[in-house]
Amino acid sequence: MPNNYDAAAWFYDALAQLVFGKALVKAQRFLIQYIKPKTNILIVGGGTGWILEEIARVQTLTLKITYVEISGRMIDLSKKRNYLQNELTFIHAAIEDCKLVQQYDVILTPFLFDNFLENRVQKVFNQLDQNLKSGGLWLMADFQIQDNYKSLWQKAFLQMMYLFFGLLCGVETKKLVKIKPYFINKNYAALKEKLFYGDFIISKVYQKQ
Repeated sequence: MPNNYDAAAWFYDALAQLVFGKALVKAQRFLIQYIKPKTNILIVGGGTGWILEEIARVQTLTLKITYVEISGRMIDLSKKRNYLQNELTFIHAAIEDCKLVQQYDVILTPFLFDNFLENRVQKVFNQLDQNLKSGGLWLMADFQIQDNYKSLWQKAFLQMMYLFFGLLCGVETKKLVKIKPYFINKNYAALKEKLFYGDFIISKVYQKQ
């Protein structure tokens, strides 16, 4: 099964901190502040689940969270997190195999789309768009390649990542698909943005119109 991080689950967070310091964590913390009380949230590709503890710390009123993760080992780690009074539904599946009929106030996709070939990006984006309520927020964090001198090291860094995780976890793509045009085509409003790690990481808050 492609894009499955089972083999990396036990060391993923430690490796991320070694390579990126606190940048990945900060990128996702930036997004969490936009989650309002008593909302219904869909998290896709949440990894080891540390973000559940962060959400519980920032937003103390009960949230309903659907947590979709393709890696069974990541799911196991996530279930052990202290998410306090929040109501969690864990789904062990690839998001494109999920038949989610409800709509959500917030969708959070932390470093999801960088795993996919373009045809899968299109499919998953359209699927999640249908699951987000009108006026709902899409909180996205991912890598990006700048159109300037920074692109050289960013491209090299990304290729090393794709080589490593392609061999270990079956990540299917070797090229980062630009996700911004998908939001533009669906007329999402870009509300907030912040860059991290030499502008290699972007966190963005979109609102569905």
